[in-house]
Amino acid sequence: MTAPVYCALVHYPVRDREGNTVSSAVTNIDVHDIARSSHTFGLRGMAIVSPIDAQRALVVRILEHWRLGAGKRRMPHRSEALAIACAAESIDEAMRWVEQREGAVPQLMATAARALPGGTLTRFVDAAERLARDERPWLILFGTGHGLTDDVLARAEVLLEPILGVGDYNHLSVRAAAAIVFDRLFGRTGPND
Repeated sequence: MTAPVYCALVHYPVRDREGNTVSSAVTNIDVHDIARSSHTFGLRGMAIVSPIDAQRALVVRILEHWRLGAGKRRMPHRSEALAIACAAESIDEAMRWVEQREGAVPQLMATAARALPGGTLTRFVDAAERLARDERPWLILFGTGHGLTDDVLARAEVLLEPILGVGDYNHLSVRAAAAIVFDRLFGRTGPND
């Protein structure tokens, strides 16, 4: 990848099962696993987005556990992966964080597991080619709950095609979806790639 790429795990604004805009709860495993996947696939950083002070404080505690605490002592290699993560109050704050690090406002790429009204979906292969030739920073948004709200999706320059399984059931965990997206965008097919 040429472009500097970051991701954001968005807990607000997201949808609940009825389509209402809500804030979802931070979970340790999502923070931990998506940071590991991000680092594995060469992303430069990960923001965990929540407007709730107590939720951002929880993110800080999770990160400190793996960076400085018992998690680092027990599994030091995980500290390296969690070092790329931070808490952010909003998507805009996450964008400013990327801008401070890269010197340019990031473009937004978003994912959705549902059919979207209007807009053109971008195939993974096309998005990967764009990232390979672009030098501007990107921020990939992953929604928790039942996905990003339509207004967030409308802000994205690129809307990735959904990950589809073999049947009608389509409700991957966000950490599984993130790993699949990263593999499709940045993965290698063999040891000689």
